[in-house]
Amino acid sequence: MNLRASVQAIDLEKRFGEFVAVDKVSFEVRPGEIFGFLGSNGAGKSTTIRMLCGLLKPTSGQATVAGFDIRTEPENIKKSIGYMSQKFSLYNDLTVEENIRFFAGIYGVKRSDGNNRREKLIHDLGLSKSRKRFTGELPGGWKQRLALGCAILHEPPVVFLDEPTSGVDPIARREFWDLIYQMSEKGRTVFVTTHYMDEAEYCHRLALMHAGRIIAMGNPQELKKLLSSEILLELETSDLLETLRIVSALPQVKDAAMFGKGLHIRTSARDAENIIRNTLTQAGISIMSLNQTTPSIEDVFVSSIEGSGLS
Repeated sequence: MNLRASVQAIDLEKRFGEFVAVDKVSFEVRPGEIFGFLGSNGAGKSTTIRMLCGLLKPTSGQATVAGFDIRTEPENIKKSIGYMSQKFSLYNDLTVEENIRFFAGIYGVKRSDGNNRREKLIHDLGLSKSRKRFTGELPGGWKQRLALGCAILHEPPVVFLDEPTSGVDPIARREFWDLIYQMSEKGRTVFVTTHYMDEAEYCHRLALMHAGRIIAMGNPQELKKLLSSEILLELETSDLLETLRIVSALPQVKDAAMFGKGLHIRTSARDAENIIRNTLTQAGISIMSLNQTTPSIEDVFVSSIEGSGLS
């Protein structure tokens, strides 16, 4: 085991009867790193986090968090981590200030430190004007900020965020990520799960997870290079659904999928652009734009699933 890693897993597995939720995953996360677990719902991300947090015993494999073994030292792990679940976990009928005071007590923060930490936290989260408001009255993004603040009151070296921005608007999501960056800059390790493909770009490194397995891992640029042998086209037409049907049937096309207002098309054929243009013109479909583009993490994810044989 690498004792310098904040989080390390080796062949970690979790079975529920015959169902394999997490299938022998291995990875390590360095101090101060923002490590993202990217995958669709049901991929095994939350189950992995629950094992790492000492909340769920693994079926096999081993892992350490903050230097503690998840099998033999779960209580030490719980004291050394911050954990924010995808389900809002604060009390709506308490004020902002009361929630912070309550969680300070749960985490055993000394009263002499608690007041200073509470004031600093309220200021850092931008909640000074809302400190007396009931938490249930806060907008979704502000609730998530408060939940994060309560999770790090005891200043843990490792923070687990399980789908932290689920259900909040794009602006609130970006502001929340600003807080994550601030934690990382202070040397805190942040382990975050998400199914938002655009959020993957904010992580230092990523593990792409599907059907309980890690199918690719690296920083965003490294992962995009996995598609360096392919051509990615961005296409907008007058009839996207019919275009998708026609383009998907072309032998030169590896994959075609809806992306924003158009389609993303993966191909390795150099003449694919001309073939697509001619085919659609013959079908009477107007092409608004057809250009080569750089791959997104979503493109990498789809390609990795196909290459894993788990689709």
